[in-house]
Amino acid sequence: MRTKQAFIAGVAILAAATMTSAVPGGGTVSGKVTYEGTPAKQKPIDMSKEPSCAKQYATPPPTETVVTGPNNALENVVVYISAGAPDEPPPSEAAVLTQKGCRYLPHVLAFQVNQELKITNEDQTSHNIHPLAKINREWNKSQPPGTPPISDKYDKMEFIPVKCNVHPWMHGTFAVMKNSHYSITGADGGFTLPDLPPGKYTVTAFHESYGDQTQEVSIAGSETKSVNFVFKAKLY
Repeated sequence: MRTKQAFIAGVAILAAATMTSAVPGGGTVSGKVTYEGTPAKQKPIDMSKEPSCAKQYATPPPTETVVTGPNNALENVVVYISAGAPDEPPPSEAAVLTQKGCRYLPHVLAFQVNQELKITNEDQTSHNIHPLAKINREWNKSQPPGTPPISDKYDKMEFIPVKCNVHPWMHGTFAVMKNSHYSITGADGGFTLPDLPPGKYTVTAFHESYGDQTQEVSIAGSETKSVNFVFKAKLY
């Protein structure tokens, strides 16, 4: 009887943890990420050594280390709840990184711990995908054209730089998250973190070149709180 009661109690605790991780119609944190100063001008990528990729562009695409938008908006910033929200099980669908035109699409890919990661190669050339993990296991895999997707998972949270050992201009970032409370800024620098239960949270904004910033916020009921981040641009 005690065993049954303990089992029921365990299920109840697990259910409660699951319910508090996301509350539809709960509170929301939203805002914008911008920069001040003058960011370094992104240079056009010279793909002349890989004609099959170079021919896919009318003009050479720029590097994506710092991507900006109107009104000093900063793109490709991962904004997430870094404290106050519990870990969540990963979704069943895979996160997909596509190699096309000798670039990573998307440049910043966010997914959860233990979520399947699929990497595809749509180019006519081989790529060597090399995530430079420090907390997780580091690996380096070759992917010739026409081969099946590479599948992998990460079991710890980490921001992981990714490069191609064949094409030195190919760079990106894996953002391995503990839960689903994250957003990546687009051209307008905006982000939204919805479905937050009442509580106190730490909101963190991470940029691959400018580092990270944090702010504290409290959510009550279904209110929306505005949180903005301003990074200082670096000339380099």
